[in-house]
Amino acid sequence: MLAVLAAIVAVVVLIVVRPGAGNAEPAASSSEQPAAPATAEPAAQGQREGEPCLPTSVKIEPLTDATEYPEGSSPQISMRITNTSPAPCTINAGTTQQVFQITSGSDVVWKSTDCQVDPVDAEVTLQPNAPQSTAPITWDRTRSEPSTCDGDRQAMPAGGASYHLEVSVGDYAGSDTKQFLLY
Repeated sequence: MLAVLAAIVAVVVLIVVRPGAGNAEPAASSSEQPAAPATAEPAAQGQREGEPCLPTSVKIEPLTDATEYPEGSSPQISMRITNTSPAPCTINAGTTQQVFQITSGSDVVWKSTDCQVDPVDAEVTLQPNAPQSTAPITWDRTRSEPSTCDGDRQAMPAGGASYHLEVSVGDYAGSDTKQFLLY
């Protein structure tokens, strides 16, 4: 009786664990990736697993390494990207899509795309509610314009002057601005 029970357990384990068991297709070799299901289940917000993130499923937040910068200290700016849907989705979060913009009132004083060098695409999969931050970049406290990339740039006022960081990634806009002060 014990031998029969052991044989039944062994057969069940082989059927459950063996790749390709229970279907007519051959199992994939170890160098091949298994095929994805033909259709992914839609998530609660209409986001489908593995597809591009819906604008309503992505939260983008501006980040600074401090809120006040003494004279001689330059702000390190970045952004946090979060998939708020219950399904993984993809986004091009490369530097071709990232935009950092610093304003003072309604004046745009600096924009990361003004003098950008060698931008790249970077397709990433965002897991649900697992924030990812971009690598920080340094704002040198100067005004930027495409015409000033190879020359001297105007230093921005300090002495407690207030600035705001706005961010976006392609068509995905940042949720708020991040205020900081220069001294």
